[in-house]
Amino acid sequence: MTIPAPQQPDRPAGWVSTGLSWQDGRAVLGAVRGARVHERAVETGAEVGWLLGGPRRCTGAWLAGATERTPCPHHAVIDPDAAATQCPACQSVDRGLALARDQILDDGRTYLLYLAWFGEGLLKVGLTAEQRGDSRLLEQGALAYAFTARGGLPAVRRAELTVAASGLARERYKSRLKADHWWSHGDAPHRRTVLTEARGQAHRLLDGHAVELLADRPVVDHVERYGLAGGAPEVYQEVAGLADGAVVAGRLRPPIGKHLFLDQADGSGPLLLDTRRLTGWTLTAVAGRPSEGLVLRERVRPPEPDTQEALF
Repeated sequence: MTIPAPQQPDRPAGWVSTGLSWQDGRAVLGAVRGARVHERAVETGAEVGWLLGGPRRCTGAWLAGATERTPCPHHAVIDPDAAATQCPACQSVDRGLALARDQILDDGRTYLLYLAWFGEGLLKVGLTAEQRGDSRLLEQGALAYAFTARGGLPAVRRAELTVAASGLARERYKSRLKADHWWSHGDAPHRRTVLTEARGQAHRLLDGHAVELLADRPVVDHVERYGLAGGAPEVYQEVAGLADGAVVAGRLRPPIGKHLFLDQADGSGPLLLDTRRLTGWTLTAVAGRPSEGLVLRERVRPPEPDTQEALF
């Protein structure tokens, strides 16, 4: 489908953020200027500073068969607080969204079914194209995962639905719920045991399905990679809103999925930025300026549950 291009409205010059993605095991921040693409690896300890220019705009779509993002021909404006980073026209032709909405029945590629662990009681089942490796798991912020089965898209999608319908795992969790489990997530042997046992249950559920069951794939743990071995900061400020003229700045901690912790120069405690909020804003690099113009929400580690038995 081709989106007709209307007359182009005035728009600010500069690089428009496309957010954070994972490629070949590394996190990359992207930005576009028309058809030009700029990518920068996220380096722990690096100082960053971005001045946001508005309005916030649609970043275009990934079309079927394309190897690069197609810019939005409408240069459409999207709401500063919108969760969606594309206008309705680009959403309607985006290949990734079509796949997520089951509008693509088969594309000839091989897919992997996975079980991902986001915290105690948060087991997710999903699928990803084999050629992407574990990029999708890293982008979701999976603390640990295990590939479980392999096959064509129709068969793996049926397997995903079967596992979800059994109650063993869910197909999605909200980002805030995942982040709430960064403070306490057990240890690596526990995560490995949970996923190994869950994979065994999934294989029993999938007996007779037209997929290859993967019993020997290792359980992969991302907790140390995300810098969460000691848990999330005891107290931090979550960026809950951005606006034209705001500045996001700080020293980067290891990325967690699509989230970035930025330590502040004044010692006020780290900020947590969901880079999907950054998507669509025009960015200008600034140095030496503090973060400002942000809507913040304080997050505090909850107290440990009282396990002492009642005296009476």
